[in-house]
Amino acid sequence: MNAPALSRIESRPDVSHAEMANAIRFLAIDAVEKAKSGHPGMPMGMADVATVLFSRFLKFDPIEPAWPDRDRFVLSAGHGSMLLYALLHLTGYAGVTSDELRAFRQWGSKTPGHPEYGHTPGVETTTGPLGQGIATAVGMALAERLMNARFGDDFVDHYTYVIAGDGCLMEGLSHEAISLAGHLRLNRLIVLFDDNEISIDGATSLSCSDDQVARFKASGWSACRIDGHDPEAIAAAIERARNSDRPSLIACRTVIGFGAPNRQGSEKAHGAPLGADEAAKTRDALNWPHEPFEIPEAILAEWRKAGARGHAARRGWIERTRQVNSVTRSPFHDALNRNLPCSYMEAMLRIRDRFGTERPNIATRQASQLVIDEIAEALPNLLGGSADLTHSNLTRARTHQLVRPDVLAGSYIHYGVREHAMAAAMNGIALHGGFIPYGGTFLTFADYSRPAIRLAALMRIRVVHVMTHDSIGLGEDGPTHQPVEHLASLRAIPNLLVFRPGDAVETAEAWDCALRAQANPSVLCLSRQALPAFRKGGSPNLVARGAYVVVEPEGGRDVALIATGSEVSIAMQAAKALAKDNVRAAVVSAPCFELFRQQSPEYPAPEPPAIVYAASQHLHSKEKYAEMHLVISPPSDSTTTSIFTT
Repeated sequence: MNAPALSRIESRPDVSHAEMANAIRFLAIDAVEKAKSGHPGMPMGMADVATVLFSRFLKFDPIEPAWPDRDRFVLSAGHGSMLLYALLHLTGYAGVTSDELRAFRQWGSKTPGHPEYGHTPGVETTTGPLGQGIATAVGMALAERLMNARFGDDFVDHYTYVIAGDGCLMEGLSHEAISLAGHLRLNRLIVLFDDNEISIDGATSLSCSDDQVARFKASGWSACRIDGHDPEAIAAAIERARNSDRPSLIACRTVIGFGAPNRQGSEKAHGAPLGADEAAKTRDALNWPHEPFEIPEAILAEWRKAGARGHAARRGWIERTRQVNSVTRSPFHDALNRNLPCSYMEAMLRIRDRFGTERPNIATRQASQLVIDEIAEALPNLLGGSADLTHSNLTRARTHQLVRPDVLAGSYIHYGVREHAMAAAMNGIALHGGFIPYGGTFLTFADYSRPAIRLAALMRIRVVHVMTHDSIGLGEDGPTHQPVEHLASLRAIPNLLVFRPGDAVETAEAWDCALRAQANPSVLCLSRQALPAFRKGGSPNLVARGAYVVVEPEGGRDVALIATGSEVSIAMQAAKALAKDNVRAAVVSAPCFELFRQQSPEYPAPEPPAIVYAASQHLHSKEKYAEMHLVISPPSDSTTTSIFTT
């Protein structure tokens, strides 16, 4: 069943499509001109496409930007942000005022250089790094189909629209994303390609000769090419796409910088203000005799009418869902509720107590699978997956049904060897709402996922990356698969929680922390090799403190050994060896540096150092990649040292 069409607007005879589109063009021109920087070319070129989409098709309500059954609109070509800001202002989003447009690209404004999720109302995802938008939109479209399969058309029945440029489609990420979307037949995904044949360096023919229409068709999409300045051709193509059984690409042949006499069709229109003289000539060429940021009352009224179209659709959705029986309605609202249910709390407590009692000598990836098995039924909105490493990552619960093109009611996704698309799609799933996504790969492949992980951290969304084979303990696979610098590089990303649990109990606690962290993505770095248990049950979640003392010698300490993950048990062995030489060694487990930094000043640091010696030792054995740091703390009755292992 297709989403119900919105009521069509009876256009006023005194307001033409061209005038509505020119309102977008000149808001973009004027904002970039005032800021003395920005990208006017794409908004000018895609104004006709955006006008048709927002005035005739897009289901949204500016009064309630987070309405669950709204269509999603993603500006993948985020550099053209003034296109989106102009649309949000014209259609009546309260937070995007004329003053905010005048403050484009200025500190503290709602109109930053690239759209930022959570900062500007109406922005569905942070975009800017090319290709991320289209890949994130795949996750949104997938979440829509999965939610629809669970709850039906009354609750979930919307589209995901994307405006993407040549740069988005050149990025390798787009290949992964469109392949996944085509395989899953995500027919509610419609990509409007700004096919202007221009990139920053000049004509796209300088570096690219792909037939994008043929490429998308080869990945299972429907695809066509149209005149991107013909409103009726645009509308007809969107209508066809809405009724397709596959995702759709509409290649809109446009002119970058449309209307600028000396800049249009050239890379000169891409990323710089037109300049006062060229802006004046563009006003003459497009018959726009209005002052900067001035929108004639009749044109603004027509745009506001377009923005008001969604009011009735939203009210109808509310009334329709209220009439559905609570057996269906309650689980839907539970899925959208970001808080964890009581049944989850009970399941997590059970697995923690089991680990504490049994003290299993298992790999933390195995402990992770046992956690997933225990909590999956209690968290029906937990959506798992792996990048073709399910049996290595151990990410599928016994109760998880597979997501397939013809069966979209499942809870486990085979993402294929597409780590980057998996990470970006997980972002889209989280942004859409209704699921807590997690996905697995090897830690050494974190670099493939890193750009999407970074965006998740910027957006502060809950996604969980399960990354196994986290150390040299993986053995014979060799140095290409031995993550050396990855922990440090991931810890350098602000807002990202990086966990390296040292035994089964810590693994359960790390999962608990990751699922409770509604405003942070998490990475669980898990071992391939078995690790001895050192924690007992019954204690509070100590991983939530970030670091804590595992062993405290009687009579005070001479040395503190601070370790993470598989090195905690090694540090405990070292402490026993030191005791034979009358050296009192404390052992501290530090599974999450980020959470430790969040603790109050009253929570004691393991041993705050006064002097740090760069005394790293690269050992000449199979542990040659281990790095140890010697830290000297303030002088005391007996000099105390701390040794960190990462």
